[in-house]
Amino acid sequence: MAKALRQVKENIKKVDIVLELVDARLPESSRNPQLSEILQNKPSIIILTKKDLANAAKTKEWINYYEENGVPALAVNSLKDSLKSIERKILQVLSEKIATQKERGIVHKRIRVMCIGIPNVGKSTLLNHLVKKNVAQVGNKPGVTKAQQWLKAGKNLVLLDTPGILWPKFEDPLIGKKLALTGAIKDTLFAKDDVVLYALEHFLKTNPNQLKERYHLDENVMKGSTVDLLLVITQKMGFRDDYDRASERLILECRKGRLGNYTLDEIPQNNN
Repeated sequence: MAKALRQVKENIKKVDIVLELVDARLPESSRNPQLSEILQNKPSIIILTKKDLANAAKTKEWINYYEENGVPALAVNSLKDSLKSIERKILQVLSEKIATQKERGIVHKRIRVMCIGIPNVGKSTLLNHLVKKNVAQVGNKPGVTKAQQWLKAGKNLVLLDTPGILWPKFEDPLIGKKLALTGAIKDTLFAKDDVVLYALEHFLKTNPNQLKERYHLDENVMKGSTVDLLLVITQKMGFRDDYDRASERLILECRKGRLGNYTLDEIPQNNN
């Protein structure tokens, strides 16, 4: 992580713009504060990835929130959205710089774009889709991309892929739970039952019917504690009292959207 962070600092001057990729299910919690400090005055766009797994209405709210606060933002499905939508946003943000270049006689120059973000946010998946080749290693786990590489995308862009960078300490333990639930932290590094209890609490508040239907739960169980709910779901899954195994299954199903689309972060109330 320290090496990757150092490489980002070294290359930030070489690029025209930065795409800061965040998970649409937790836009703020998946922003590395160390990367934000490095960006400083460099033009940048927040790209909310995995919009197909997030609550669509909440994603629109987050886009509006960023734009209203002067931060260009765009939501994408890394496997389906075209290069054109991202390219249009980049050209919009860099319009003044491009106009200046044209005045100086520079008609066509590839825009150099750095892609940064935390582990497993979907950088490599998006880049492979944009360049139409499997050039960036992909995996549904953190820490797959090990080195930086430049990739040509269309006629106008050249993209720099970077390894996912996670900051060393979470000031708020809740952020850690959110990152663990969505796959940004290696599964061996956190207590799965703690993360699942947080997930159950969230779904009970936001999408109880999906939870009820998925695991065939009755109303009395839904009104009880999350610990009791986990034990019941464990039995429903056929795992008897092996709640560790049930927790692993629940986390996987959350990540795959089996409990419906969800967004864990809320818009800051004092900025509405």
